[in-house]
Amino acid sequence: MNSVSQKNSGYSDGRTQREKMNSARETFITRFLKLESSGGIVLMIATVLALIAANTPFKALYFLLIDTPVEIRIGALEIAKPLLLWINDGLMAVFFFLVGLELKRELIEGELSDKRNVILPGVGAIGGMLIPALIYIYFNAGDEMAMKGWAIPAATDIAFALGILSLLGSRVPISIKIFLTSLAIFDDIGAIIIIALFYTEKISLTALVIVAFCIPVLAILNKRSVESKSVYVFVGLVMWVAMLKSGVHATLAGVILAMFIPMQSKTRVDYSPLKSMEHDLHFMVAFIILPIFAFANAGISFDGLGVEALFHNVPLGIALGLFIGKQAGIFGLIWLAVKFNLTSLPGGMSWSSLYGTAALCGVGFTMSLFIGSLAFEETGTNLLFDERVGIILGSLASGIVGYLVLNRSLPSNPELT
Repeated sequence: MNSVSQKNSGYSDGRTQREKMNSARETFITRFLKLESSGGIVLMIATVLALIAANTPFKALYFLLIDTPVEIRIGALEIAKPLLLWINDGLMAVFFFLVGLELKRELIEGELSDKRNVILPGVGAIGGMLIPALIYIYFNAGDEMAMKGWAIPAATDIAFALGILSLLGSRVPISIKIFLTSLAIFDDIGAIIIIALFYTEKISLTALVIVAFCIPVLAILNKRSVESKSVYVFVGLVMWVAMLKSGVHATLAGVILAMFIPMQSKTRVDYSPLKSMEHDLHFMVAFIILPIFAFANAGISFDGLGVEALFHNVPLGIALGLFIGKQAGIFGLIWLAVKFNLTSLPGGMSWSSLYGTAALCGVGFTMSLFIGSLAFEETGTNLLFDERVGIILGSLASGIVGYLVLNRSLPSNPELT
């Protein structure tokens, strides 16, 4: 779900002089990708620990922990939620803030600033969101409660996907890594729009007025080139609380805040407030926030789980949406775009490696779990259990197939190709 800022992406034949001059930045990109891959491995460990905790004698302690009530009260202002929702509404707002920072950087000076590099991952992302959603709808049409989860299989977990990709080491060309992360940017944009439009509760106009007041304050701070991180964080915190009370999902406050962080300092030539905050947050998000989220949300108990539960319409729609829908949507739409000469495959990517990468995008995990919690947390039914089963099965199958296809299609010795 995170992005890469790099001009020399391999999307055009040969390397231009400008790309050669930017070669120093490739070292930073490589380090960044390694960080994200490591984060994906930590996510896997957190997921396994959650599943172990939920299916051993530690089960009672695990569910007691995530259901622990946590309350903050300042005068008449009260925020009272179980620990699980503090993680989903609070920590994930920080994650979305990082997503917003990366999105802004990409639009200004990264991959998305060059229109030539937008078409391929953009087309893939559209197919990768549309087809999985249609598959889910096919299995759940007519069930009003189940239909709330239509967006669950539309998400891609970039940290997990890069973690699996890292297992192939230096065999993976930089063009595939950048394609995958660029596609995830569009996927994130789609998720943000879906959350804003479809996963809101009863709207509080008073709280929305406070949110609306915070936005021009942030705009003024940006226009005056205020670089103090604490000032932005304070206004962002006020906006987050107001968003939480408004009925619009609070994580969107992180995206809005990110759009107003200055890209370039006007007092220091080689300093970017946005890049500084992005750098500071990467470790915390990759190695603390997302693993905590995975641990809190992936713990499902398999007690009494029968075959009929696996073939229920909700887990079946999610699993097939992630596993079949992502492959068909991404690969299919890109194939059509290439055949109609709208774009072309980047250097180092073949049709078989594109298919493997498309399959890898079926690892929806953290974002799918997040959207699932928005859809089913308050339903009072067992659909939350069903969606987690579907997400785990679909993501597991996608990860295995994606790895096997890429392992077969990528050259064993890239230096000789």
